[in-house]
Amino acid sequence: MRILLVAATVFEIRPFLDKLTPAGIQNANLSRYQLHDHHIDVLIPGVGMVPTAYYTGLQLAKEHYDLAINAGIAGTYQKSLSLGSVVNVVEDCVPELGAENGEQFISVFELGLTDPDCPPYKGGKLVNDFQNDPMLNNNLTVGKLPKARAITSNTVHGNAESIAQIRKNENPDVESMEGAAFFFACFSEQLPCLQIRSISNFVEERDKSRWNLELALKNLNRMLYAILSSFRETD
Repeated sequence: MRILLVAATVFEIRPFLDKLTPAGIQNANLSRYQLHDHHIDVLIPGVGMVPTAYYTGLQLAKEHYDLAINAGIAGTYQKSLSLGSVVNVVEDCVPELGAENGEQFISVFELGLTDPDCPPYKGGKLVNDFQNDPMLNNNLTVGKLPKARAITSNTVHGNAESIAQIRKNENPDVESMEGAAFFFACFSEQLPCLQIRSISNFVEERDKSRWNLELALKNLNRMLYAILSSFRETD
């Protein structure tokens, strides 16, 4: 398989990369590796939606892949998800895309600027229908991951008022800073894709002493290796 792995920072996936066989550096953002029979291009676009959208789209225009994976950490809005849990994000959105009208928020879809059902959107969401692709649907390791709904934000939420508003408007399971941009690029190219996130913290007023980044990174890299290895059984 030819796989594109996208991570905002190399820090998040370094333990996984250390298990691979290097196959060359293409440019400042892209390196190539080998794992079993898989050829893996690792793209490190940087933090946030803008670089993720640009560099992912640029790479997909250059190369053909069988699968793309976005891996990283995330905060969770749900107490039912414990720190260190790894989830399969099956729906994402950008909740801040729109306009303010006093205290009211109006989405870009409600403004009539974008059709909520214009591909790759479905009802204003980015829904990963590739979960039904045999390559992913038949993969037992992927199938064991809890499915999650996500939001993608330019600013990680740490204010009680804004957190309450997000809960009211979207009630997501997790949030990241890149997921929706990755989905948009992959869906637009009709490329089967997977977004996995490991929970490092609860979304609350910022207190890093309550985070467990070490556990989140450990489980993310363990799961990433397990998923890539398990495709040997389903190819």
